[in-house]
Amino acid sequence: MTKVLVKAREVISKMRLLGNVLVVSIILVVFGFENSALAYLDPGTGSMVLQLLLGGIAGAAVILKLYWRRFVGLFRGHAREESEHSSSEDQK
Repeated sequence: MTKVLVKAREVISKMRLLGNVLVVSIILVVFGFENSALAYLDPGTGSMVLQLLLGGIAGAAVILKLYWRRFVGLFRGHAREESEHSSSEDQK
């Protein structure tokens, strides 16, 4: 049974490698034969990119604020103690 699993893992590994090579090859072909686009970017495009960037920063700040105790607990090693402590207070 273990020989079958080892063989299956080898096949999966080769398939992943083949998939990665295929993706890289496609990307190289697409960008390798690129011609100039002669495209026009209007002034609203810069505003949209700025809005996207600021929205991402604001979203990251909110996520960090919501999970601050867990984030700090990862470095201190107290994440489990705080979550167990808060859950015991909720049951009261």
